[in-house]
Amino acid sequence: MTGSTPPWKRRTRKQDVPGTAQGPSEAVREDERGSSSSEDASLESADDRQTAGAPTATGTVDLRSAGHSAVTRPEEPPARSRTAAVKDGIRRSGSAARTGISKSGSAARTGIVRSGAAAKAGIGYVADRIIDIAPRVPVRDLAALRRQFPGLGPEQLADKLVMGAANASSTVGAGVGAAAMLPVPPAMPTELAAEITGVAAIELKLIAELHEVYGLRPPGGLKERTSAYLTSWTEERGIDVSKPMTINAALGGQMKRELRQQIMKRMVRNLPSLTPFMIGAAVGAVMNRRDTRKLAERVRKDLRHLQVPWDALPELPALDVPKDALEIED
Repeated sequence: MTGSTPPWKRRTRKQDVPGTAQGPSEAVREDERGSSSSEDASLESADDRQTAGAPTATGTVDLRSAGHSAVTRPEEPPARSRTAAVKDGIRRSGSAARTGISKSGSAARTGIVRSGAAAKAGIGYVADRIIDIAPRVPVRDLAALRRQFPGLGPEQLADKLVMGAANASSTVGAGVGAAAMLPVPPAMPTELAAEITGVAAIELKLIAELHEVYGLRPPGGLKERTSAYLTSWTEERGIDVSKPMTINAALGGQMKRELRQQIMKRMVRNLPSLTPFMIGAAVGAVMNRRDTRKLAERVRKDLRHLQVPWDALPELPALDVPKDALEIED
């Protein structure tokens, strides 16, 4: 028929789609390539496109079967830098160090408090021991001294007494130093207390007899005299019998505090006598001799200004020897 469309052209013509070719030859080429109207031409098969992550029939993409090149994974957060890690470690270590220092400081303060309490208790014990033995110290009166050392004046007799007391205290220091020949830390406080107590007894006897030699016996009984001699030993001075305020007869709080301070000073001075290997024996002997002589000089200096001549002394009763008197070498 003239003017009609051939049959093969009617089978291959498609409806006009926007964006596609309209010519007959172009439509034939599109039909031969097998392209669709919804997407561009592709040389890959449908299976390859499905494997590469192409949309499925449900309109979703299968990411589990997609390759690394086809699917881009979300970026992970960058790892913490080394500088930040170091700063964090320093901060934590600093906190731990401050905690350790705080704990160690608390433990040190507790140890110091306990040590101070123990030292205070030890000094109090030594002070009580000296107060207990003071009335038991045997004291010779002036008549007995003049019979024992005939023909000597007050100064010569006082020199004899000082020499004997210095030798006795030196012997005590040497004995304690010999006992501490080998270092035994637990026994050192006991040795030091024994040395101070022994030297205190010797020096109390010396002070009492010096008061007898210079005619200045304190008034009162044994208790009052003992308190006066303890005050003299504590303050390292002579007793003015004309001034009752200088005699602390009641052994009150002030007297005990001063006695503890004197004991503390003696402990510090006598520490070298605990040096081991017989060195402490020599050191203790020398230091005790020196300290006793120094104490005697101070007491005698005060007593000389108040000395009463023997001719002017009234008749004084003899001193009684205590029943439980200490054995002290003259």
